[in-house]
Amino acid sequence: MQLVRGLDNLRVRLSGCVATIGNFDGVHLGHREMVREVKRHAVRLGLPSVVITFEPSPREYFAHGGVVPARLTRLREKVAALADLGVDCLVLLRFNAQMAQVSPQEFVDDILVGGLGVRHLVVGHDFRFAHRRAGSVDTLRELGASRGFAVEEVAPFLFEGERVSSSLVRAALADGNLYRAQRLLGRPYRLSGKVGPGKQLGRTLGFPTANLLLHRKVTPLMGVFAVRVTGGGLKDAPGVANLGTRPVLNEAGGETAEPLLEVHVFDFAGDLYRRCLHVDFVAKLRDERWFPSLDALTVQMHEDARQARDILGGRTSVEK
Repeated sequence: MQLVRGLDNLRVRLSGCVATIGNFDGVHLGHREMVREVKRHAVRLGLPSVVITFEPSPREYFAHGGVVPARLTRLREKVAALADLGVDCLVLLRFNAQMAQVSPQEFVDDILVGGLGVRHLVVGHDFRFAHRRAGSVDTLRELGASRGFAVEEVAPFLFEGERVSSSLVRAALADGNLYRAQRLLGRPYRLSGKVGPGKQLGRTLGFPTANLLLHRKVTPLMGVFAVRVTGGGLKDAPGVANLGTRPVLNEAGGETAEPLLEVHVFDFAGDLYRRCLHVDFVAKLRDERWFPSLDALTVQMHEDARQARDILGGRTSVEK
């Protein structure tokens, strides 16, 4: 998949494409349905499939540093998920003060037509765009009719009677319902990161951990989980992970409040430092909590590991 950061960076100017526009946070079942429709028309017309998204998201931009929901996927994770779906090109547009002022006609003429040569556009239900969300699906159809592209509005994707959305996935994760989140996403919820240095406390307690640098101030879930780990020579390796701010250590030593993902891979003694790992969350075991001593924490860690092994089964596998 070609990743284009701004239209000026298109390696080859597109003479036509089938495209969709959206935030695509989480790349859930609704997003996947959109991409399937884009790819179907791309095959029919013999054109590349394109996803257009923004960084930061408009919602994040207009929050001006205020509170916004935690992202389900960081940009790198979103790119990987869309690439797995077989998208030909992901166009990443910088959302800034200039982009916020673009009118619907300018967006269509400069980006969709002039920049990408869109021939068929797939958008979601009640799609809005451009300055003050003035553009609608009807606007796109009106402008598309005179500029040579068709517009298709995809109905909401329903799961068990509810419209699938990023908010619905966040709610499932916040409730610790990993099974529901997986069904809404079409895959286990995943966080990825590079393994960084730690304080080696887990090793002294008999639970060596890989400490993943998430580069997030907030995450959509917190607690202790049964997980599977891929990367660094591992493939779907069973383990147990703590995602949070480690209150037992904060109480004693003033650790940072930024979330940290610590993963203990069962039956593995290799070196994962500086390797990029992908952690799939299978089941929540408990909330993160404070312990009166490291001995009490160690007892709980053994219980967490036992529960995770019961849930996951199997042994660590290594990629050939």
